[in-house]
Amino acid sequence: MNALDALLNRVSVTRLLAPAPTQAQRQVMFQAALRAPDHAQLRPWRFLCIEEQARERLGELYAQALQTEQPEATGEQLDKVRAMPLRAPLLVVVIASPKEHPKVPRMEQLLSAGCAAHGLLLAAHAQGVGAVWRTGEMAYSPVVAQGLGLTAGEEILGFIYLGTPEGKLRTAPLLEQSDFVSDWPA
Repeated sequence: MNALDALLNRVSVTRLLAPAPTQAQRQVMFQAALRAPDHAQLRPWRFLCIEEQARERLGELYAQALQTEQPEATGEQLDKVRAMPLRAPLLVVVIASPKEHPKVPRMEQLLSAGCAAHGLLLAAHAQGVGAVWRTGEMAYSPVVAQGLGLTAGEEILGFIYLGTPEGKLRTAPLLEQSDFVSDWPA
């Protein structure tokens, strides 16, 4: 798949099955992620791969977070969050890891880490791997951050779910550029 095809046709794939991406596919995805724009070459990101039984442990961490943040959570709610990591054979946690720098503000580093995640998504799509970037309340939970070993100043930007697409991919919507692009001054 050429670069423009990947850029113009990537879609989120929410129904993912085993197998997970191969090691060779993962290597390409992470190499693409590492090509993100990066002022001062700070590499303000890192990734955690979660698969097999570790997904169940992540589900338990989610349940612990929910119980901490919502002590009145029902058994049904706890079961729902426990099952969330099981929606794909591989999850990649995208972690922004900003560095102190006199010329590169934290926001710029967060954007760079987001670009790294987008590069990973594009490389997955280009290889036929299904992927979706999810956030939700667990991405912002201090309990989850601590359980995943984040250090002070780091934050979860999202969970990228990866696997084999179930069924046919949907078609990317064609948006009207004039709704988003204008000349200045108008």
